[in-house]
Amino acid sequence: MDEVPKRKILIIRFSSIGDIVLTTPVIRALKSQVTDVEVHFLTKERNAIILSNNPFLDKIYSFKVSPSEIIKELREEKYSTVIDLQRNLRSRMVALRLRKSRFTFPKLNVRKWLLTVFKINLLPHIHVIDRYFMALECLNVRNDGKGTEYHLNEYDFESVANLPQNFENGFVAIACGSQHATKQLPTDMLVQICLGLALPVVLLGDKNDRRKAIEIENAVGAKVFNACGVFNINQTAAIVANAEAVITGDTGLMHIAAALHRNTVAVWGNTVMDFGMSACKPEDADFEVYNFEVKGLKCRPCSKLGYKRCPKRHFKCMRQQDVKAIIKTTNNIIK
Repeated sequence: MDEVPKRKILIIRFSSIGDIVLTTPVIRALKSQVTDVEVHFLTKERNAIILSNNPFLDKIYSFKVSPSEIIKELREEKYSTVIDLQRNLRSRMVALRLRKSRFTFPKLNVRKWLLTVFKINLLPHIHVIDRYFMALECLNVRNDGKGTEYHLNEYDFESVANLPQNFENGFVAIACGSQHATKQLPTDMLVQICLGLALPVVLLGDKNDRRKAIEIENAVGAKVFNACGVFNINQTAAIVANAEAVITGDTGLMHIAAALHRNTVAVWGNTVMDFGMSACKPEDADFEVYNFEVKGLKCRPCSKLGYKRCPKRHFKCMRQQDVKAIIKTTNNIIK
């Protein structure tokens, strides 16, 4: 008898790092709960590495500039279903050009706009992961509640081997940058935090964060190792996996830390947890997430993403953070 071909499902999520990490429960659930299925993923080329070791994915397709680059290859796969977790014009066009059923999720952009502009909060108390799973109701796939995950291989941990010898007894990882400046703690506050911590510090970020990290390194000294722009995202994740604690803003590294079950101190600036994008912590998790935010600011949230600088120019959402409490909480985690 001829072998019955497996059902193929394509998940679409182009960016960003944190958003892609938040799709991992969907990937796992599809592979685990649907019989005889191949799960494929479409993303931007620079983000493909994030999922490169995921055992629940059969194929990863990526593009440099436009999905049009690989439409021909995608058509040859003959997908039965497209799960669109990006939900924008480009992702919709992919489904249209594949001529396949497309299922998506409520993005809640109008409600987010009402909250950022008029401070009218009509957002439901639901995490984006649960909203992602609304796209899978057609397949009778449910959230297993196990949270996010991030898979690494042995070569990724070469970054840890490159840390100074005095870091072998433990260190704190700090994400010193992010794509948007209003999600970042200012340099002088990060210097205070580094000086107050009981362990050495590894500064994490990309090459765009390196100048800021150098300023912190010069102010603090050998207690700090500047890893910004030195390692790729998986190697950076390996450092996170070995950290005693992680301090981060609302960034992709916050979601990577949660996926790797690291105790995390999350510092919220212009964004709020009401957007449903907080670190995913399952009820039976063996780690904690401590969220810090400046409450009562009339200007917050000012954006669902962020800005290059504070629109009000006072940057109170970060400037008024309790640095002493952040230090104390992190040192308590270490103990």
